[in-house]
This record gives sequence, C-alpha cells and structure tokens, in this order.
Amino acid sequence: MSTFLTPPEDKEVMVQKSRIRIQANTMQASEKSIKVGLFVTCLVDMFRPSIGFATIKLLESAGCEVSVPEVQTCCGQPAFNSGDKKTTQQIARQTIEAFDGYEYVVGPSGSCIGMLQHYADLFDNNDPWKARAENLKNRAFEITSFLTDVMDFDSILSAYEGNVTYHDSCAGLRELGVKQQPRKLLAKVANLTLTEMEDAETCCGFGGTFCVKYPEISNRMVENKSANVELSGATTLLGGDLGCLLNMAGKLKRQGHNIETRHIVEVLAGMTDEPAIGEAAYELGQSA
Repeated sequence: MSTFLTPPEDKEVMVQKSRIRIQANTMQASEKSIKVGLFVTCLVDMFRPSIGFATIKLLESAGCEVSVPEVQTCCGQPAFNSGDKKTTQQIARQTIEAFDGYEYVVGPSGSCIGMLQHYADLFDNNDPWKARAENLKNRAFEITSFLTDVMDFDSILSAYEGNVTYHDSCAGLRELGVKQQPRKLLAKVANLTLTEMEDAETCCGFGGTFCVKYPEISNRMVENKSANVELSGATTLLGGDLGCLLNMAGKLKRQGHNIETRHIVEVLAGMTDEPAIGEAAYELGQSA
C-alpha cells in the first residue's frame, strides 16, 4: 500500500467539517462569498488555460469568490518524485504562503491537489511549517470533489451532445477518493450519455516522470487504455487530470481514432467551443 494514500475516514471527517462550516455560514452567504484560491497547475497554465477559466466559471456559479495568486508555480511533484526534497520544501513553502488567507484551495487536478496534501510529510514535527502544511491540507480540494462534497452544488446548466466515457486518474481516485463526484455532475449535463469503459480505474501510463523513466511500459499501458476507450463506443473521452488527458489524447490521435478528449470542467461549464485536447484550430500547413 502506498504511504501516500489518505485514509478514507480522515477524508470523510475533513469533508464533514467543511459541510458544517458551510452550513454554519449559510445565514451570511448573501453578504459574504466563500473565498477560494485557484491552484491552476503547470499543465493547465502552459497547455490548456481554458480548463482554468472553466474551473473559475463553475466555482463562481457555486457562489464562490475566486482569486488566482500570481506567485503560485508548480506543486512540486516532479521534484518530489525525483527525490529532491530540498527543492520540494522550497516549493511547498511558497505555495503555502501564496494560499494563506483563503478558505479553500481548489484545483482541476487530483494529482496536484494530492501533492499539496502531502506537504506536511516534508517537515519535522517541530518545524512550524508542518502545522501550516496541515492547515493547507484541510483546505485543499479537487474541483469535482469540492463542488459535490463541500458545496453540495449540482446546478449544471450546460448541454453536450454525445456519448462520453470517463477515465479515473490514479491520484484523484486513490488519494482523494474522487470517483462518483464527476459522474454525479455529468448526470446533470443535458443530452450527455455516459458509457463506462472497461478498467476505467486503471492507470493510463502517464504517471509524470514514470513515462520518462519507463517509456515501454508506459506506452503499453496507454495502448490498453486507448483500446478500452474505443471499445466503449464513446465519441468523447473525459477525465480530471490534464497530464493523463494529454497522454491519452496523443495516443488516440496517433492511432487515427476520431475520439475527442476533454477535461470534465470544460463540459460541465459549457465551454467546448474550442478544439479538443490534441487538436489544432487550423489545418496543418495553413497559418493560424
């Protein structure tokens, strides 16, 4: 068993405390919005900012006041997985300070939010940063989990024509317990049909540095995943982590499949006008 797994009972207690906090402030909701800091993630910032904007739209629809701290950078996971504890600690301190003062920290990635929840493990018990890291852990949520488990929000007004299938990313599923939350929200999208693929919970082979260290194994894993996506009959593949989606979209395109790949928040927010992940907005050989 991974040492990084969050015990289900701990997460349930955390969610219950959040719900109590929300209920206790219900009388003040009209006067004071819940202040949320958006953790954008590196991949969203560099490759698909529309995911960030869709996340903001959903949070604002749920009644949150959203801010995006400019000093945030990477969550530190690449350094952490490579054994660079010193750099990871520096990143953790910067992130903790960047999100001080927010009631919640929400991101469109189970992997990155999971890393934020590991910060406390980086510091000794007598280090004051440990307590601050624990505080951040209690406030950090993946977007679909935050909307359903904390805000009890399901007022999805978007529509999406098509048959979709959903990939459960490893970190969101195994560390944060994200499984039914995205499906509950997708059930509210008009005209959308969800068809579960075989082995939806199996890793796609990305794994951050894993795909670099073990490319042959990674490639075989994503081949298995793309085969299951095709067998589902879905025309769109959805997921909650851009790293996984980039990996799967790349394989599907190289294999010649006509299957779109999108982040779930784009569908939930009704922001699907731009090309899917891995697709250009223009024909190759033509100017943009």
